[in-house]
Amino acid sequence: MDGLRQRFEHFLEQRNFITEALGALEVRTGVEKRYLAAGAVTVLSLYLLFGYGAPLLCNVIGFVYPAYASIKAIESPSKEDDTVWLTYWVVYALFGLVEFFSDLLLFWFPFYYAGKCVFLLFCMTPGPWNGALLLYHRVVRPLFLKHHVALDNAVSHLGGRALDAAAGITRDAKS
Repeated sequence: MDGLRQRFEHFLEQRNFITEALGALEVRTGVEKRYLAAGAVTVLSLYLLFGYGAPLLCNVIGFVYPAYASIKAIESPSKEDDTVWLTYWVVYALFGLVEFFSDLLLFWFPFYYAGKCVFLLFCMTPGPWNGALLLYHRVVRPLFLKHHVALDNAVSHLGGRALDAAAGITRDAKS
């Protein structure tokens, strides 16, 4: 438990959008930012468990901060942070695809959106325990390397058919 507390305190010492907002709230209210952060996490957790808009909140958490961090990564000179966030988006897209086809079943599980949110937070965790990097290297990459030739052929075939269909539509529209 002390390790979690130390990581939490370390996160609050970093300079980023969240800690700056918490610092401004601390100045206005006089409440320490660690208590503000703990309160916000508690309220969000309870809302994810029992709130009406849990799907929206979960998707906002899984999209807004990663989008912000991705823009910062694009603007930074380092290529390493670009790779981290690009990997997150690949895992996020695959998770969204799996979720789309299994949503009718998963929706009925209690606390599904809390679990989804924990998974997305795991995928954006910085450092060696970044869930997106772990999933990419253990699941996505091996599957991709095994099937990429067939996928490339299918995409090329579909691309050719889409171009033929578009040409047919424009030819019919001109007639």
